[in-house]
Amino acid sequence: MTCILAVKGVIPKYHDTCFLAPNSTLVGDVELGEHCSVWFNAVIRGDVNFIRIGNYTNIQDGVVIHCTYQKAGTTIGNYVNVGHQAMVHGCVIHDYVLVGMGAIVMDNAIVESNVIIAAGAVVLENTICESGYLYAGVPAKKIKAITDEQRKMLQQLPHNYVLYSSWFD
Repeated sequence: MTCILAVKGVIPKYHDTCFLAPNSTLVGDVELGEHCSVWFNAVIRGDVNFIRIGNYTNIQDGVVIHCTYQKAGTTIGNYVNVGHQAMVHGCVIHDYVLVGMGAIVMDNAIVESNVIIAAGAVVLENTICESGYLYAGVPAKKIKAITDEQRKMLQQLPHNYVLYSSWFD
């Protein structure tokens, strides 16, 4: 059963269309939009600040989403894919973004819409990732413009995760 814990009387809120894996964890000031999925061993911990996640966003296996006490909440937009084992912390991620497997996005970073953060990339504090580009490396740097095919993938992948989540009883 999903671990859902209140913190200081604030309990996570999520739409009834969301899929929450039985061993996922939602804590405190967390709000999920419609058709989100939170996969196995993912932790969304809004104990020290807020976490807001838009519609059709998938938080894949082993992801950690957190925030910074009195400094930086976390906002994730619509149609976002947060890949396996990624860490998203105290930042803003706009719509139609892919945060690749094992990537880290740090405090006060802003990831604009239509961006791919490559697997294993580290987006440092206060970095702005410009719309329409692929970012990779440690620290993450703008590599190249995303292709039309990649843009279509950013639009399709969230719908795939809604489908995948429908397979579970």
